[in-house]
Amino acid sequence: MAVRVDRYKCGYCGACVTVCPADAIELVGVCIEIRENCNECGVCVNICPVGALELENKG
Repeated sequence: MAVRVDRYKCGYCGACVTVCPADAIELVGVCIEIRENCNECGVCVNICPVGALELENKG
C-alpha cells in the first residue's frame, strides 16, 4: 500500500501533516510530500476534509 495525493483535490490545508504519527508528510509550498517513512496507517486519509488522499496498492 501507499498513500497517494490527488493534487487537483488537495487544498494544502495541512491537516494531514499535523495528524501523521510517523511525521512522514510535509507541506512544501503548495505541495504535499509523503516521505518514505510513511507506515500507511491511513490516519491522513481519514482526516483529509476534501478526500485528496487515498491508500492504493503499490503493484
